[in-house]
Amino acid sequence: MSTVQISAADVNKLRQQTGAGMMDCKKALTETNGDFEAAIDFLRKKGAKVAASRQDRESNEGVVIARTSADFKTGVIIELNCETDFVAKNAEFVAFAGEIADKAVEAKPASIEELYALELGGVKIGDAIIEKTGKIGEKIGVSKYEVVNGEKVVAYIHGNYRLGVLVALSADGAGAEDAGKDVAMQIAAMNPIALDKDGVDASVIERELEIAKEQIRAEGKPEAMVEKIAAGKLNKFYKDSTLLNQEFVKDSSKSISQFLDSVEKGLTVTAFKRVALGA
Repeated sequence: MSTVQISAADVNKLRQQTGAGMMDCKKALTETNGDFEAAIDFLRKKGAKVAASRQDRESNEGVVIARTSADFKTGVIIELNCETDFVAKNAEFVAFAGEIADKAVEAKPASIEELYALELGGVKIGDAIIEKTGKIGEKIGVSKYEVVNGEKVVAYIHGNYRLGVLVALSADGAGAEDAGKDVAMQIAAMNPIALDKDGVDASVIERELEIAKEQIRAEGKPEAMVEKIAAGKLNKFYKDSTLLNQEFVKDSSKSISQFLDSVEKGLTVTAFKRVALGA
């Protein structure tokens, strides 16, 4: 047992440094004879033990954060998961996710592994997550990380941090910000599978054609008409499922492509990402 006197100021200092609870900080300082560095290690080990004990638990709750860089040329989305809705709605948990997203925008890591190696306040993000696990008592971690680059990147968060969208536009002219928000909301609502028909996987096209042909034959249409009618159904699929060809939700007389062209001649979407919590 430690004979070192642990003051309330010492406990508060360690709490400020680590974010751990008051009693955990007091115990850590007591166990390490008031050695701050050792106390921090003690708390990290506690977090690691909690993390290890929670590995088999489901962590399907959490938040989705979308951020852009100051010049709007880069955007990131991260999904930080936890086990319960109670923790997901905690302001400190949401703020922690925001800090991770801000660091990702700044450093532009290529993967979650590289993201975990970045530092927040002198601590690697991976270690900071372990510390949070120890403090919260739930399994937490980043499950998704997406990056988009472009001339004008717009971020949108929908449904109390449950869905995030990034849209990269081809130009940053007048009206681009508002147009980007409108397109981002379209993506959130309509969940397109690709930018245009060129972005649709060949296996998806093949499957849609086969389904269409079976439907046409079941309707008793002549075999000579099957290919032509199937091609028409495929075009309808592109209109429903690819972003630039979708009807604009705010004005069904225009496609997204036509809407953007009306904002600025030649304006288009060059990339997008959509991340929904738990999907």
